[in-house]
Amino acid sequence: MSLLQPTPRAIVIGASAGGVLAVRELLSGLPADFPCALLVVIHLPRGRPSQLAEVMDGAVALPVMEAEDKQPILPGQVLLAPPDYHLMVEDDGHVALSVDAPPMYSMPSIDVLFESAAHVWQHELLAIVLTGASADGAQGAAAVRRAGGRVWVQDPGEAEMPMMPAAALAAAGADAVLTLKQMVRQLAGVGR
Repeated sequence: MSLLQPTPRAIVIGASAGGVLAVRELLSGLPADFPCALLVVIHLPRGRPSQLAEVMDGAVALPVMEAEDKQPILPGQVLLAPPDYHLMVEDDGHVALSVDAPPMYSMPSIDVLFESAAHVWQHELLAIVLTGASADGAQGAAAVRRAGGRVWVQDPGEAEMPMMPAAALAAAGADAVLTLKQMVRQLAGVGR
């Protein structure tokens, strides 16, 4: 049984410690004709260029790129938060980048992405919280659920760093607690 009926318009993903490999595993299982937009925040060291798009390229069938301010959000593409900027969703379906003070010392912030996406897409949103060593994403997950969206949380027992999934579960609960392999299986069937 699919956990994704109806199909979401967008999927937002947040990860921190251990997140590069987790996100890569998740995205590498998606087909080239995947019908949803994907926006990803992975906590990165500040003040350094990101190599995430290069790390994902070749392993992921979808186009993967660092988000640019005012870029349209399109189905079937992966937009990564650039270092030193918050990634947000605007009402008109475009990306906004912000340098506002980082909540919970995280820049980019998972909460900022999730909250802005929940405001725009409401029940048409899926948020996924993966491995990490902070509570970033917990309040954002709660905002997604309040707006009628769905939240998946990586099984803390599988996560390289269980603190972030556990914090999201404590703050928001989840529509599903899944391993990465279970998430890939569910996502690969979207729109089929």
